[in-house]
Amino acid sequence: MGDGVTYEVFGNRLSRRELAARTGDVSAVAGIRSVVLDDGVQRGVRAIDLRTSSGLEIEVLIDRAMDLGSARLRGVPFGWRSGNGFRHPGLHEHSDEGGLSWLRAVDGLLVSGGLDHTLFGGTVDATRYAYPPKDTVSHGLHGRLTAIPARLLEAREVVDGDRWVLRVVGEVVQATSFGEHLRLTRTIEVDIDGRELRLHDVVDNLGFEPTPHMFLYHFNFGWPIVDEGTEFVAPIRRHLWASDSVAEQGTSYRTMPAPQLHFVEQVSEHELVAGPDGRHRVALLRGDRTLGVEVAWDAAGMPCFFEWQNLRSGQYAVGLEPSTHHVAGDSAAREDGSMIWLEHGDAREYRTTIRFLDGAAEVDAVRAAVRAAGDQPA
Repeated sequence: MGDGVTYEVFGNRLSRRELAARTGDVSAVAGIRSVVLDDGVQRGVRAIDLRTSSGLEIEVLIDRAMDLGSARLRGVPFGWRSGNGFRHPGLHEHSDEGGLSWLRAVDGLLVSGGLDHTLFGGTVDATRYAYPPKDTVSHGLHGRLTAIPARLLEAREVVDGDRWVLRVVGEVVQATSFGEHLRLTRTIEVDIDGRELRLHDVVDNLGFEPTPHMFLYHFNFGWPIVDEGTEFVAPIRRHLWASDSVAEQGTSYRTMPAPQLHFVEQVSEHELVAGPDGRHRVALLRGDRTLGVEVAWDAAGMPCFFEWQNLRSGQYAVGLEPSTHHVAGDSAAREDGSMIWLEHGDAREYRTTIRFLDGAAEVDAVRAAVRAAGDQPA
């Protein structure tokens, strides 16, 4: 079972047998730990900590739709912390503040939007559910998913031939009587010695009415990945849309400034060029080339992409957002025919990787790989 394969463990190449000879418990160097957060607004939130021998640490928030919380590489934080904390879902006010209460929940490396709505809120037709007292449904920003606890299906080390991985699997059901009944099954994997996280999501319709489906990943990166001089690198065919603040402030979408007082968020929708493997690939690279992160995903599943620049002092972050739909959102997708409708048993599949880059050689290699797919406007 793969005993001839070696793994990187603190600068040593060791087989599983050789590692077992040196420690009675692999968790000394890598492993999975189940925890419950127990203070403040996070109290009661279940989480899984993944830790690899390369120094990658990832927090999976079971009670926050299996999203990703803190992320560190050898102690250096990658995931953004907003100040909200990983709030218990029981504290979430979905309909408050004109549908913008999602802003009180966003925190961590990944906050997923969906499953039947993403982007800005609004009221849309619900007559297809055939419940006369509710002929419309109202949505808030990025939908209901983030405040739904998951059912944990698996959290363990898996050895399969040459593969030795840490795997977490959970399912999240978004349902209401006389409405949507959608399920997200999420698998998260990292190699025992790796610095790449693999995300595999399947969304299917358990209900018997055709149900709208929209999905978005809000990957959030903060300091020190985001810093003055950090560059956003992507193969961009053209810019499709930008918030008014882009023209008003004139801050470059490519190179980040230092934190700015009273900065107004900038959002841009970029049309990306897929690589020969059918994947979109974007990166954030520090100006000194010491650190970076690459996000890659199947272009067919999420053809749209947004860049979120929240460069305000005290909030300083950049969001990379693959999406199933364009920025105009729910109502526009229904009108132009781009809405995804899932019949009973229909499923959509999404595969994404996040690579945490350490050192100039890796940063330069990712820059070259992105540039091989295409350039980007100045």
